[in-house]
Amino acid sequence: MKCTVCRGPAVIDLRRHNANFCAEHFLKFCRDQVERTIDDFDMFAPGDRVLVAVSGGKDSLAAWHILRHLGYDATGLYIGLGIGEYSDTSHRYVAAFAAEHDAPLITVDLRERYGYDIPGGARAARRTPCSACGLSKRHVFDEAAIEGAFDAVATGHNLDDEAAVLFGNVLHWHTEYLGRQSPVLAARDGFPRKVKPLVRLGEREMAAYCIVAGIDYIVDECPMARGNRHLHYKAALNDIEAASPGAKADFYFGFLRRAADRFDGEAEAGREQLGRCDTCGAPSPVERCAFCRLVERAGGAVPVNAPTLRGAK
Repeated sequence: MKCTVCRGPAVIDLRRHNANFCAEHFLKFCRDQVERTIDDFDMFAPGDRVLVAVSGGKDSLAAWHILRHLGYDATGLYIGLGIGEYSDTSHRYVAAFAAEHDAPLITVDLRERYGYDIPGGARAARRTPCSACGLSKRHVFDEAAIEGAFDAVATGHNLDDEAAVLFGNVLHWHTEYLGRQSPVLAARDGFPRKVKPLVRLGEREMAAYCIVAGIDYIVDECPMARGNRHLHYKAALNDIEAASPGAKADFYFGFLRRAADRFDGEAEAGREQLGRCDTCGAPSPVERCAFCRLVERAGGAVPVNAPTLRGAK
């Protein structure tokens, strides 16, 4: 197997691109795909400050690595979720990456700041662990980005992730969510700009990128994610992709090109109903936001009067 670019020995084949790459040209391919995504979707500009949500997994660390390699001012944000040894291990990988690459890192520990962790918070609030985790992370992402005056929050969602979410939203016709399927969510009152620069790259490509680039990452999946329906959607799409290479990309980008704008109205209707949480000042459709209710039920320290969230534009 030879590299499509230089004809040297290839280390990976990408069937949907009908191409093989050596180590050097594979790294360049991944970085080019991210740069293209940033440009095509106008995610951010050179000189912008980007906050990268990092978990210790392959996708988020690769995103951080690529953005810094491309010259962007990218700071990592790690959230300690309190999920036993899994959280301890993931934090070690993030801290080691930051030290090795001299990369700035912000760490927020849920127990230290808010007095609860995900296992306890999920039980107390009667939410699934993934629901409590997602709610908590979104609040911390928004708060850290606004307090730190970052221009965008970048996450490591890849093509497989986005195709699986789209599949689930279409399957159940969650039309409001379909209106927010874009890899860029614009900044608005109380919310920072959120971007997904890895949407042209899949799980396999991100794992290979980390191996070739020498990035150590936590391999184990979160133990609390077992049974998550998106894992089943991913498995179904993997079967389709194996029979028809490129199907995931065609599905996801075809939706963005041909159908996404049809759901803008429903997404906007949901946004217009947002007020302010009386407790923390974050955008909320009710007087006390879901995050503050979660913290209260978990017996934690409810955030009070966050002026940066109240006055953010």
